[in-house]
Amino acid sequence: MPRCTAHLPHYHPPMDTRLIELLVCPVTKGPLEFDRDKQELISRSARLAYPVRDGIPVLLENEARVLTDAELDAAA
Repeated sequence: MPRCTAHLPHYHPPMDTRLIELLVCPVTKGPLEFDRDKQELISRSARLAYPVRDGIPVLLENEARVLTDAELDAAA
């Protein structure tokens, strides 16, 4: 029976860690780090954060947001 998550406002489907290891930044081809709280894949080299929607990474440059210096320093 499928699990109902309608009553969980902050539920995020888990992202497969093996998938994260295989993915690279489409801009720099560098590694990505997963930020579970923000549901984003972080590319330090490109200074971009790609969204993860419903457990699916959206690796499109025009969908990514630019990371600030403060965000990069905090994540270090």
